[in-house]
Amino acid sequence: MALTKLLELDPTTYEPHRLHQSERIWNETNCYVDLWIEVLHSLGLEPLAAAAFTLATDFETEQWTFFKFPPEELQTLFGIRVYEMNPWRTVLEHVIDHLASGRLITVEVDAWYLPDTAGVAYRRAHTKTTIVPNAVDPEQRRLGYFHNASYFELEGDDFDGVFRLGDFSPDVLVPYVETIRLDLLERPSHDELIERAKRSLARQLELMPDQNPIVRLRERTLGDVEWLQSVGLDGFHLWAFGMFRQCGSSAEVAAEHLTWLSANGGDEVGFLIAADALRSIAQGCKSLEFSMARAARGRTVDVSSTFDEMEQSWATARTALVSGYER
Repeated sequence: MALTKLLELDPTTYEPHRLHQSERIWNETNCYVDLWIEVLHSLGLEPLAAAAFTLATDFETEQWTFFKFPPEELQTLFGIRVYEMNPWRTVLEHVIDHLASGRLITVEVDAWYLPDTAGVAYRRAHTKTTIVPNAVDPEQRRLGYFHNASYFELEGDDFDGVFRLGDFSPDVLVPYVETIRLDLLERPSHDELIERAKRSLARQLELMPDQNPIVRLRERTLGDVEWLQSVGLDGFHLWAFGMFRQCGSSAEVAAEHLTWLSANGGDEVGFLIAADALRSIAQGCKSLEFSMARAARGRTVDVSSTFDEMEQSWATARTALVSGYER
């Protein structure tokens, strides 16, 4: 079976979206948001137009929201429809069929087999992540795929591992798979895109928490100190990912969304005020990550001023935004 490809991309010359090129406080968000930024970018779309949902993130009992592009926003802004799939055949067969039909597909895979994670998970740790295949050649055992902040290629044993070909244990759950329908894809004009993005922002502000979630982030952080000192470095990294990386990166993407809106003619009062406040939260989360790493090693740290500033920044952002919209 020959090569099946949807988008003409070359990993050696691929240029990521500017969110993944510029100097950022948080270089990555999570595997799902980062790959969607690149998928939209490669389709000739502006991912920042669909990023208002980051303003609706919250503290979810023991972690910050693991945020994702909502399918309804992708459909409303760009005509892209995303549905969970029933993988009744091998994932490889589904990928080939979808690419040949002009669709993409998200697939949960084991990062052990992804060479772009070298130094972190590749051949070191079995961790769940999500990719979007774009080019697959079963004969050459080669795969071009979106993952995290760019576009990559793998081959050989890694190809077999990603698709679980050959001698693999059968007692493994079927991966979560989504179909990405592009048959109704829209590329709205500049003015129409701004209007759609502003309507998306209004919808997401309806979902923005009424109570300051940084307060609960602070309470949980301080309450977890003793536990952190017992779980080691690996435990700390898992905890910090759900606490500070998700909070900080969602705030930073929200700030970029508002800055983009303001620069492109959607300059409602308060957009840039809110963007500055959200970047302060992103920076505060980065500071907290370093401080709490020291606390996890048994050192005494005082993070009260950082949390004070973050709480005030969140309140400032919310006030600046909701003043321009009815709730």
